[in-house]
Amino acid sequence: MLKGVHQKLDPQQTPAFFVRGASAFSRTVFFCALSISFMAIDARLNYLSQLRQGFIAALHPLEMVANAPSNWVRDVNKYFSAHNEMVQENYSLKQQAFEHQVRLQRLNTIEAENAHLRSLLNGDIPIQPKAILGEISHTGRDPFSRVVVINRGSQHNIKAGQAVVDSKGVLGQVTRVFPFSSEVTLITDKALSIPVQIERNQLRAIAFGEGDNTLDIPYLPTNVDIKVGDTLVTSGIDGIYPAGLAVAKVTQILQDPESPFAKIISTPVAEVSNHLQLLVLELPSTKEAMPKQTLTNTNPPTVSKTPDLTKAKASRATNSSAASKPNIPAQTNNLTTPNNQVSPNSQVNPNSKVKPNAPN
Repeated sequence: MLKGVHQKLDPQQTPAFFVRGASAFSRTVFFCALSISFMAIDARLNYLSQLRQGFIAALHPLEMVANAPSNWVRDVNKYFSAHNEMVQENYSLKQQAFEHQVRLQRLNTIEAENAHLRSLLNGDIPIQPKAILGEISHTGRDPFSRVVVINRGSQHNIKAGQAVVDSKGVLGQVTRVFPFSSEVTLITDKALSIPVQIERNQLRAIAFGEGDNTLDIPYLPTNVDIKVGDTLVTSGIDGIYPAGLAVAKVTQILQDPESPFAKIISTPVAEVSNHLQLLVLELPSTKEAMPKQTLTNTNPPTVSKTPDLTKAKASRATNSSAASKPNIPAQTNNLTTPNNQVSPNSQVNPNSKVKPNAPN
């Protein structure tokens, strides 16, 4: 009886846990093509910048929470630092402050003298750029680029292209701005270059990053006047970096007999790995130069009067010379007839002599 009951029951099919659709290979190809198209649109048309900034602004609290443990550990280490180190640092800072005060006394005198000389020469007073204090949050995640992230963004009036410096020298330049953070590309990155000049002889050049904490100055001849130990400072001709900021020191000069150019290697003076605080310099504005340009254009031109004066002087000179000389009739060509007779219509110069014709 039980055997018959079991025969009447219909076998039930096992439920499918996953609904089958497109194959894994086709889905991979589709999402790869979609990713490539999004990257191309973002790189060429820059349509996704606002969307990216929105995502970064939304993820900023999570980033702060993720960085909180490291910040706490760093603060605890600072709090429990050794007392002797603090005493030594305090002593060295007092000594440096005393030396800087002595130098500032001379600097004030030199600045006053420079301002006086510029006023005598009608020169422009150098503009001191404003700066915004920032702090390095973390380094970039790309191992092939030299990038750091700071805790200042568009909400703090940070703009792309601003120069970034520390207490030693130039660090780099702001290349990407987000609402609450910014990316700073260091001067040692391969994609960044900076116009410099030798502090000793004012020789201008362009330094390129090598990607390994060094700078290279290419396209300089082998007999160039550069020595090991020379300091490279900003030239200021690019309009981004103020002139006179320390950039690097020349550490090595390589000369290849087969190449007409020397390879000059220098090391940056800025200390990215030792300090967290930095300054973001304001971009120079051209509004202050506009009134001077309009004033110079409104002055009446004086060059146009020079030809009239010269013409008047020339006419006066010709009139005076003509009045001082006696009236002498104009000389004309002596027209002679075949019989060696002068035509009555012609005028003869008394100083001229008529040569007789040769006898036939």
